[in-house]
Amino acid sequence: MIFGAHTSTTGGVDKAIIRGRELGCDCIQIFVKNNMRWFGTPYSQSELQSWKEESAKHNPQVIFAHAGYLINLASPPEGNREKSIQSLKQELEFCAQLELPFLVLHPGAHLKQGEEEGIKNVIKALNEVFDSLPSGPRVALEITAGQGTCLGYKLEHLTEIMEKVEKPERLGICLDTAHLFGAGFDIRLPEVWDGVLTKLNQLVGLNNLLGVHLNDSKAELGSHVDRHDHIGKGKIGVEAFAYIVNDSRLKDIPGCLETPKSKDFHEDRDNLKILRELVR
Repeated sequence: MIFGAHTSTTGGVDKAIIRGRELGCDCIQIFVKNNMRWFGTPYSQSELQSWKEESAKHNPQVIFAHAGYLINLASPPEGNREKSIQSLKQELEFCAQLELPFLVLHPGAHLKQGEEEGIKNVIKALNEVFDSLPSGPRVALEITAGQGTCLGYKLEHLTEIMEKVEKPERLGICLDTAHLFGAGFDIRLPEVWDGVLTKLNQLVGLNNLLGVHLNDSKAELGSHVDRHDHIGKGKIGVEAFAYIVNDSRLKDIPGCLETPKSKDFHEDRDNLKILRELVR
């Protein structure tokens, strides 16, 4: 796997690459705008130039983005559906400016409409986005813990969207170890982890697996609670990560930390050290 972490863009988007270099990241995940606001300001030419210069200096193997948390494509029309669509379009445009290959997205919450209706809304919204932006970065639908009315805690939710959207080539999948565990997949057992990848391969092919978030879980198995912990400090445990990071099917896949961190980000450095020491 290619190991890295989500890094902060505070002070400028190029600072995420600098921080990644200092941490020893070979892959980086960023937010392309404030993740708790609907819209951001397009990058200036000077910002893009700084980004290109830092990219050339560090040259991480993969840089990708995570969508803002307000976006909910499963929302009914009377909700924030239109804002969500426009926000996602802007984030994809920002990703294109930065030449990022994909944007990780939570499918959304159906808000008590029911899962079937929520999935239909996601498909319609993605079709609208891709019609407006016929080319550009892919959207990696992320597995979720299923908190509240969130979709995506079943692989079938993600693959149904991929199968029914008009441009499936614009989609991919992102797994998250903490989310899988919260959703009820006991990946502490090698056969369960193997079953996840085997099923995903049967449904849409592992060529559509674009990334993995490597997080331990503060929450219990099947709790449907999304709370990340440091590698080996949570309910999943370091033994599970030992066989996950050595799974040959994940060769060249970015494995990105989203674990808690303080201002100096030393926790990312510690977690990356643990992951790399597990590689056989």
